[in-house]
Amino acid sequence: MIRRALKSVLPAAAAALALLPVSAGAAAASSVTAHPVAAVATAQHPVQTYPHHTGLIATGGVRLNVRSGPGTGYRAVGSRHTDRLISVSCKTYGSRVRGNHVWYRLPQHRGYVSAHYVTTHRYVPWC
Repeated sequence: MIRRALKSVLPAAAAALALLPVSAGAAAASSVTAHPVAAVATAQHPVQTYPHHTGLIATGGVRLNVRSGPGTGYRAVGSRHTDRLISVSCKTYGSRVRGNHVWYRLPQHRGYVSAHYVTTHRYVPWC
């Protein structure tokens, strides 16, 4: 009796499992297009992916300073124009800027910008 049950259930289970990788691959492909991903290749690690999120800079016509660390005490290593899109990789706590102590890290460790001046429309993960 157990053999009969296994013979009838096994083909149905195999057919269901055969469909899983196709649907999982389609879901993964749709999530990749929804979230831009940059690939970084090194000798030790062939390919690593880092999700990037975008935000709009709103500084009222003044350029936004990019700092070497998450705070105004760190040196400025660059700047970005206002009313432009900027890529951010994660957020962290730092010194307060007009009551906001959250700072965004730029991709590839290029610096930090104050979250007070950047508006994002999606969740940005913590560093």
